[in-house]
Amino acid sequence: MSPKPNPPTRVLFLCTGNSCRSIIGEALLNHMGGDRWEGHSAGSKPTGKVHPGALEILASKGVKVDGYKSKKWDSFGEISFDLVITVCDNAAAETCPYYVGRGLKGHWGLPDPAYAEKKEEAFQNTFAALQKRIADLLVLPLDKLTDKEVVKKVNDIGKQID
Repeated sequence: MSPKPNPPTRVLFLCTGNSCRSIIGEALLNHMGGDRWEGHSAGSKPTGKVHPGALEILASKGVKVDGYKSKKWDSFGEISFDLVITVCDNAAAETCPYYVGRGLKGHWGLPDPAYAEKKEEAFQNTFAALQKRIADLLVLPLDKLTDKEVVKKVNDIGKQID
């Protein structure tokens, strides 16, 4: 009998509108993380639609765009999250709902490309920053770190100059 595979590490990306940064984070983690990682996203006040610029940048980089939608952060029921990463300063300051699981919280603040003057450039920058941060996240030995160490390392990733 073969050993039961470990469940994937589940990460929830949060922002206010859940239309750009958190969607890009979710899609990139699912794209880059293989079977070991599972990305989700939500917002405190979701816009109800994914920004076309987020879908365009993902598609242009070969990242699957089907199935992503803007949703409220309390819509997950009993899904267990290992990490909850806020990607905007507004969401970081809000009181998040309780999530079952390890639920360690980190912050990767990024400007909202939806409000940028040069939108195409802003979406490129957001994609590149999240791609780099997620690459760094994927190599963390989460099972060998204490909760405090994980939070520090995740926050340190978010403080990198992109």
